[in-house]
Amino acid sequence: MAYWGSRGLRGSTLEEMVNITNERYLEHGLALIEKIPTPIKPITLGKESGTITMAYFEKKGSVDYIGVVQGIPICFDAKETSKDYFPLKNIHEHQIAYMQSFEKQEGVAFMLIYFSKQNRYFFLPFGIILTHWQEARSGGRKSIPMSAFDASLEIKSKSGYLVHYLEALSKYLSNNGE
Repeated sequence: MAYWGSRGLRGSTLEEMVNITNERYLEHGLALIEKIPTPIKPITLGKESGTITMAYFEKKGSVDYIGVVQGIPICFDAKETSKDYFPLKNIHEHQIAYMQSFEKQEGVAFMLIYFSKQNRYFFLPFGIILTHWQEARSGGRKSIPMSAFDASLEIKSKSGYLVHYLEALSKYLSNNGE
C-alpha cells in the first residue's frame, strides 16, 4: 500500500473517481469497464501486520482500464499533472505499444488527463498522444500544453458521474466517423 508522501499515491484520487464513474456506467447499462491491476511480486511482508513492505513489478502493465462501451472495445489510462502541460515522460513505451496494438484490432484507445491546478479533465485520443510521442522522440517538445487539448473533449461531472468521459468518447467517435 502506498503511503502519504510517496509516489504511489499520485493519481489515486483520479483513479477512484474513474472507478466510481465506471460503477455507475455498469449500473445504468452504459459500459463494462475494468480496472487492470499492476502485477507485483511481494518480497517482504510485515511480520505483525501481514502487509507488503517491499515488492517489485513482475512485468510491465498495459493500461489502467479496459472494457466495452455499447459494443465498442476501449482501453485507457488515467493520468494527472499539476502543471499547465502534460509531461510525456508520464507515458511509458509499453503503454504506447499496447494502445497501438489495441487500435489495430479496431478498439479505441485514449487517456483521461486531469490538470489538478486548473481542476480540468480531458479526453485525449490515442492518435494525438502518438503524434506528440513521436515528435518528442525526434527531439521535439517533451510535453503537451493544456492549450493543445481539444476544448470540445473536456470532461465534466454530470448526473452523478464524477468523470463523465463517455460524452467525450461519443463526441470523439461521431467526429471521426466511427
